[in-house]
Amino acid sequence: MARRVVVTGSAGMLGGALARKLVLDGHDVVGVDLRPQDDPLLAARHRVADVRDLPLMSEIMAGADAAVHCAGALPSYPAGQIHDLIVGGTGAVLEAGRRAGLERLVHISSTAVYGLPELVPTPEEHPRAPVDPYTRAKAAAEELAERYRAGGMCVPVLRPKTFLGPGRMGLFAMLFEWAEEGRNFPVLGRGDKRIQMFAIEDLVDAVALVLDAPADVAGDTYNLAAAEFGTLREDFQAVLDAAGHGKRVVSLPAGPAVAGLRLLERTRLSPVYGRLALKLLADSYVSIDKARERLGFRPRLSNRDAILRTYAWWREQRRAGTATGTATGTATGTATGTATGARAGSTSRDAWRQGALSLAKIFF
Repeated sequence: MARRVVVTGSAGMLGGALARKLVLDGHDVVGVDLRPQDDPLLAARHRVADVRDLPLMSEIMAGADAAVHCAGALPSYPAGQIHDLIVGGTGAVLEAGRRAGLERLVHISSTAVYGLPELVPTPEEHPRAPVDPYTRAKAAAEELAERYRAGGMCVPVLRPKTFLGPGRMGLFAMLFEWAEEGRNFPVLGRGDKRIQMFAIEDLVDAVALVLDAPADVAGDTYNLAAAEFGTLREDFQAVLDAAGHGKRVVSLPAGPAVAGLRLLERTRLSPVYGRLALKLLADSYVSIDKARERLGFRPRLSNRDAILRTYAWWREQRRAGTATGTATGTATGTATGTATGARAGSTSRDAWRQGALSLAKIFF
């Protein structure tokens, strides 16, 4: 059955991919983003708007059947902006959806709400344990979603792991660039930790499942991630192998490396924020059993598939001269403002400026 679906962050990587799939499946999609839409398929039904604008979002939601809230902020944004965009934006979208009487409103959250959990695989029942401004904002946004769910709305909350695919730049562009230039690539410690990721294609499919599922199944919280994944060393080495220069992943002593990255972060000379560095020193994967059993979720692509497909896309863009330019959207949508300092790309479609880390290339 065709529906009218509002997608926030529709000029971003996830929002754009989702909006395109829904249009091709026959749905009437209205996209919302602060940036203009450069996809011709989606441009006609695109609204340039701030998701924190409750009156405007209420107008856009009127007459819709469902919405998917993908808009957000990146961990590299200033703390106050992160809270305003993620928590303020989610609150306005939820209230606009309630006023419009939506059938359901899908909230895209993140496994980042678990903080740095010691329990792996991490289940949905694991307590939220935020450790920085980004994870605190994501946790607070989930609490808002649960409040509206308790009030009678169907509000699915999806927690994806870091997702990859065509359009993804961010920190991965550093790996791709070093690989393409014929350099070795460093990992913290031995690189033997299992770090689960997720293909954008599988995430879009999961959102579609939630939109179609019965309300009593959809109105829940689900982890989403790849079913097949290896160690960080294995996944990074796959990229170096694809580059064809015979280079290797090399280990850095974890303690000194983390201390150095923290110093560079404080001086805004590195794009690697503290939680990311610490996350790479421990196994990080979640249970997707609940999504499998209740939604019938079956991810098709492994970590390696996702990262190699992203690298192949990046190489094509680089050859065309567009991989390092500006682009639209964020990992989950577009937010206002631009993150400052060396660690910023303002969106996940921008290659993060490497700052002092670019000087380290000479050693690899």
